[in-house]
Amino acid sequence: MKKLVLIALVIFGFTAAQAQKFAYVDTKYILSQIPEYNQAQEQLKTLTQEWQKEIDAVFAEADQMRKDFQMEKILLTEEMQAERKKAIEAKEKEARDLQQKYFGPDGELFKKRKELIKPLQDQVFNAIADLADRGGYAIIFDRSSDLMMLYTDPKYDRSDQILRQLGY
Repeated sequence: MKKLVLIALVIFGFTAAQAQKFAYVDTKYILSQIPEYNQAQEQLKTLTQEWQKEIDAVFAEADQMRKDFQMEKILLTEEMQAERKKAIEAKEKEARDLQQKYFGPDGELFKKRKELIKPLQDQVFNAIADLADRGGYAIIFDRSSDLMMLYTDPKYDRSDQILRQLGY
């Protein structure tokens, strides 16, 4: 009896799925074809490199302070040692704070990415929603997401259609 119910459910699911229209897009491909997106990515890359250099310089300074302290440690009083340790810890904290400021969850990189990339992603999403509405698609998958698509038939790929709709 269980097998009969299971077979009925599979057949029902298959016929219901056939009544729906499906398509997929590749948002990575779509975004890579948009010049503004590539410019934004390049700008973010440049900012990231600049910020990382700044952080590395502060860490290098803290490292040099630590090396200097190790070499001079025997010549310093306990009070001077404590003072130096405190200065080294402060410099390391400064570097960690910079990392958090630039690359943390609410950091400058996140804000800049939101400012530059999100409007373009929203345009793509709106174009996909419009395509789904006009084309009567029940589901449009994103090929570039974590969704595992073992096989895709190119005739169902609507990525170029989205690009044309966006004017690219």
